[in-house]
Amino acid sequence: MSLSNRLGLLGRKVGMMRLFTDEGDAIPVTVVDVSNNRVTQVKTDDNDGYVALQLTFGSRKASRVTKPQAGHLAKAASEAGEITKEFRVTAEDAAKYAAGAAVPPQSVFAVGQKVDVQGTSIGKGFAGTIKRHNFRSQRASHGNSRSHNVPGSISMAQDPGRVFPGKKMTGHMGDESVTTQNLDVIRIDEVRQLLMIKGAIPGSKGGFVSIRPAVKQVEKASKGAN
Repeated sequence: MSLSNRLGLLGRKVGMMRLFTDEGDAIPVTVVDVSNNRVTQVKTDDNDGYVALQLTFGSRKASRVTKPQAGHLAKAASEAGEITKEFRVTAEDAAKYAAGAAVPPQSVFAVGQKVDVQGTSIGKGFAGTIKRHNFRSQRASHGNSRSHNVPGSISMAQDPGRVFPGKKMTGHMGDESVTTQNLDVIRIDEVRQLLMIKGAIPGSKGGFVSIRPAVKQVEKASKGAN
């Protein structure tokens, strides 16, 4: 099985709280709302050249949906969502679902399972190299008067005479796609369809996230089978 063939869920980060074990230990968890995940399209090898499930999450006003999107959703008899994403799955998993079907969290995840959570990190604005790339500052005295927190030389002279792409410099920090791996599912609230995941996940409160079974655990299991 390919490491990418893993069905996941879409959700919204609600916030953080604590859960207590029977021994009294506190476990910090992030609460993720994964309610009303629904299938908007089942892609197959014959029609699309690959197998995938397209899921949507949230609710969007009909006036905010384009006509092509409205026609696509009408085929699945599904309400428009705020976020839509495809998950590559096996043909066997795809056969379990039909367009318009709901995907409850307990059918995808289990307590104690490892998951990867992808989201958009909190934007920090324009930042220097010390904050953005963990550079150290230059000396405070001994002839240094105006170059305390600057990165220093960024390129060479005549050859090649340019700054290489990817050079660590000042710029926009945060607000980028980040994946946190190998987090534990501590509890599943089946009634309210909430996932409680140990630790912090990317993004601010109210941000959208994508949750999948941990790729490293799938890789470890496949190596053990071989």
